[in-house]
Amino acid sequence: MTKKVKYSTTEVAKYLSDAPKAINAFISDLEEQIQNLANIGLALSKERDMDKLLEMILLEAKRIANSDGGTLYMMTDDNRLRFEIMMTDSLGVHNGGTSTEKIPETIYPVKLYDDEGNANKSMVAAYVGLTGETVNLPDAYKAEGFDFTGTKMFDKKFGYHSKSFLTVPLKNHEDEIIGVLQLLNAQTQKTKKIISFKPEIQKMVEALASQAAVAITNKNLIRDLEALFESFIKLIASAIDEKSPYTGGHCARVPEITIMLAEAVAGTKDGPFADVVFSEKEMYELKIAAWLHDCGKVATPEFVVDKSTKLETIYDRVNEVETRFGILRRDEEIKRLKKELVIHKDKSLSSKDKTTKLDQLKKAFRGKLKQLNNDLEFVKESNFGGEFMSGEKKDRIHEIANYKWKPNGKIHNFLSDDEVYNLTIPRGTLTPEERKVINDHIVVTIKMLEELPYPKHLQNVPEFAGGHHEKLDGTGYPKGLIKDDMSVQARIMAIADIFEALTAKDRPYKKGKTLSQAMRILGFMKDDAHIDIDLFEIFVKEKIYMKYAEGFLDPEQLDEVKI
Repeated sequence: MTKKVKYSTTEVAKYLSDAPKAINAFISDLEEQIQNLANIGLALSKERDMDKLLEMILLEAKRIANSDGGTLYMMTDDNRLRFEIMMTDSLGVHNGGTSTEKIPETIYPVKLYDDEGNANKSMVAAYVGLTGETVNLPDAYKAEGFDFTGTKMFDKKFGYHSKSFLTVPLKNHEDEIIGVLQLLNAQTQKTKKIISFKPEIQKMVEALASQAAVAITNKNLIRDLEALFESFIKLIASAIDEKSPYTGGHCARVPEITIMLAEAVAGTKDGPFADVVFSEKEMYELKIAAWLHDCGKVATPEFVVDKSTKLETIYDRVNEVETRFGILRRDEEIKRLKKELVIHKDKSLSSKDKTTKLDQLKKAFRGKLKQLNNDLEFVKESNFGGEFMSGEKKDRIHEIANYKWKPNGKIHNFLSDDEVYNLTIPRGTLTPEERKVINDHIVVTIKMLEELPYPKHLQNVPEFAGGHHEKLDGTGYPKGLIKDDMSVQARIMAIADIFEALTAKDRPYKKGKTLSQAMRILGFMKDDAHIDIDLFEIFVKEKIYMKYAEGFLDPEQLDEVKI
């Protein structure tokens, strides 16, 4: 029979008056917790630093449960739970995360399977990592089915008592377990008495774990996509560099100079760039543009990019010219031998006269051979592009072109019009038409880059990459922009591209300039308003040229630069 409990009128009245307060307090506390979860969800979505993100998750879980300790594990590719952060407030322990104290090397990741492939369900963290089930233990020392030997050894060593445990899985949107969150020793707010984790606290921690898993997965996905994107870009740049032995490394070296100069500009405290500051995203955008600045070269024919001599197409036609000189020498020898035969048969000549005529014939032959050999060496020398070809040398090419030779029974000029056109190129190895093909790579670059769907923080990549051949006076290409039309980043890239090209030692038509030569040429370009004067001054003042040279130039190029 149930015993009836009697309450006085006063007690009933007090209960009824206190009930609304308790309900209101409960509702207020619940609203606060919900607001905190909303706030932490927003914070998790914004945080980019993974260490800060993970620590934020653990700290919020500890706050919700008012726990003394907590550990965050992350799943590895080889089915282990790696310790990311360990905290125990009463012991002053904070390892991993943003702490300078890293996870001790003696603490190994928790294996989910043993060497025979058996599931490790004796350790509570491994069990949760395997099953995805939350485990709430009021007292670890009384828990059945789990091995807490390591925990008890820790307690004995540090004079601690690990009692209540709440272990929650972190599951992503595909229901995959990516980590485990473990809280230790829930406490009362005022007395700090160790208590068990209440069911409502468990639900809130599980809700946080769900939010955390999504945030971690999103960050990992963004990181992996960025890594894939950057690797793909470097793959394209590497393919372009590998395409030609003469421009190898250019696409990789230009970003180095670009970022060095951009960092120096951002660090300037006075002058026209005093207010210029590049954010982390803007620096990344510039780096991507620098890697892609020559991507249009994938469409440039190799025989133009690799044209190391004036007569080179798919092969160097100077070898054909050398063969023709051999034919001319042969023809001259045949002529001499025929004339010698006539002299020998001429009975009207005395032996002395014959000897005289033969000597004259041989002397003329040797003179002709010497001239042909000199002409061949001159053609070979002219075949290599230089800084300048005089009008006198061009005239000599035309004279040689008018020599006659007779292939297949037909008389032809010794050099074709196309060979003369190429051999008289005044500077370098490219004809105007071939130079246009080379220059058009920037048009192709811009066209290719403008076709890509960029995220917001990479919208300016086409403009930065497409402006590195523009000049501040409007004489550059392809758009003939002036200074006001160009961003600071595009002007930075223009200097980087020129300086790399000047000092590069693998160009087909020139040797790599020394530092002093390259800086003198840059100085002339600055005076001619081809590059930005103020950027050039920072390039000089901050010794960007020397920082780059020490890492990428040969020792013989490192001469003294007089400013």
